[in-house]
Amino acid sequence: MNAKNTMNTQHMRHIKRAALAAGVGAVLVAGVLVFVPDGDQGPPEPGPEARARAAVGAGSPASLPDVAALIRDREAWLRKNPEDAESWAVLGAAYVERGGLRADTAYYPKAEQALRRSLKVTPGERRNPAATAGLASLANARHDYAAARKWGEAVRKADPARWATYPVLIEAYSGLGDYPAAGKALDKLRALRPDNPRVLSVSSAVYRDRGWREDAAAKADEAFTEAGTTAEKAGALHALAGLAWDRGEPKEALRYYDAALKISRDHHQSLAGRARALAALDRADEAGQDYQAAIAERPLPEYALELGELYESQGLDGDARSQYALLRDRTARARVDGVNEELLLARFESDHGNPRAAVDRLEAEWRRGHRSMQMSDALGWALFKAGEPAKALPYAKRATEQGMRSALFSYHRGEIERALEMDSPARRHLEEALRTNPRFSPLLAPKARAALDALGELPDGGPKDMHGNGEYTPLSPAPSAPSSASSSSSPSSAPSSAAPSVPATPSAVPSASGTPSQPVSTPTPPVSTQSAARN
Repeated sequence: MNAKNTMNTQHMRHIKRAALAAGVGAVLVAGVLVFVPDGDQGPPEPGPEARARAAVGAGSPASLPDVAALIRDREAWLRKNPEDAESWAVLGAAYVERGGLRADTAYYPKAEQALRRSLKVTPGERRNPAATAGLASLANARHDYAAARKWGEAVRKADPARWATYPVLIEAYSGLGDYPAAGKALDKLRALRPDNPRVLSVSSAVYRDRGWREDAAAKADEAFTEAGTTAEKAGALHALAGLAWDRGEPKEALRYYDAALKISRDHHQSLAGRARALAALDRADEAGQDYQAAIAERPLPEYALELGELYESQGLDGDARSQYALLRDRTARARVDGVNEELLLARFESDHGNPRAAVDRLEAEWRRGHRSMQMSDALGWALFKAGEPAKALPYAKRATEQGMRSALFSYHRGEIERALEMDSPARRHLEEALRTNPRFSPLLAPKARAALDALGELPDGGPKDMHGNGEYTPLSPAPSAPSSASSSSSPSSAPSSAAPSVPATPSAVPSASGTPSQPVSTPTPPVSTQSAARN
């Protein structure tokens, strides 16, 4: 109890300090050169262009006003100095950042033009690593993870000590489902910059993927403590909120989301997360208002899908259809700008449209080498909804057995097993889904409870072969398609009719020893909303 109170007190102090982030923390932004004047005044704070340039160069969060100032500055400079390769690279990276901040994919073609112009002036990843790394970041933003891996590995080969390359590579490897490579890249990144806020945030995300929730929370908490800007602090609080949500604790998640919004009012990710938590707390009207505000600010198609499903759970089918139409419109616009939204569209089609079309989309992605846990789960679910549960099961196993603790993944697997009359594992995975997060979806959580009720209670007695005296019959044939390791190295290979084999234990770990370097015993406690408002 005392340890918990101590941790909570520390967190309250962190939030009190967050109000100073835009001021004192701004001079701590990595990579900014400041000149200390004579006297005791201390170093001047960097301006918005310098702050944005430092953040963009490191792949760290930046504020929209700072990025806008940087873009204006570089555009004006390049009109007079069109052969400045470095400035073209900075401008391209700033366009990528602004596209993400504004949820406006129209900036991505402009980013590509600027980055390729930089490489035309100064070609080669060795002579121009910034532009090459910028193309890797752009490919990640477009969900083209194979291209991101190609560009990122080229920069790493040219300059292995360039630490900012590794977060880009980790995102690419994770999108491809190559978790061993992501773990190795994290090892190298932490060796280069162990205490950098960006590195701490990336570590938290990798640990979350591996299912190490407590360690993920510890790293996110460290990232908050070490953050030097408002955007970094809001991002760390958002990560802590997401971890609380994963644990099925919407009240804790809501406190973190509120704290993030106190620090950064335009943090649309936290606004949408707050809506998600409110819906889980039976505050559907407030949730709908927050979703609408997030969409008005940043019309991301995933927000439209979540709001549509909230409306559908309330029987508001007309309102749901309006959101689904918005989803289609935004993904069509994104496609024009080179963004791959096939995973999101397939998730939508599986539950609200044409499951066979979803299967076609996802199998095409699988052939491209996009074999993440999310892709495995979506493909398994699409096959199930298309009437092929036997083909779906190995994909569902692959999604649930690589580490991430996801109520949605467990629910999907449970429903697939139930369709195959595998009652015991179906019951186990449905219970796991509801134990992990009882309110993981306003639309699907009630279906999970209904499916569990339909299975009834576990029958009396135990396994027939408990002591090894009877005949063993496997529940299902072993899948025969390529494993995840071979999948990631052969993006062009076609998916087998039987899904890929699933490793018995997760093979990717973010440290060479197989365990995180700083384990903790308890998750980080919640942050009170009131403390965020204090000095």
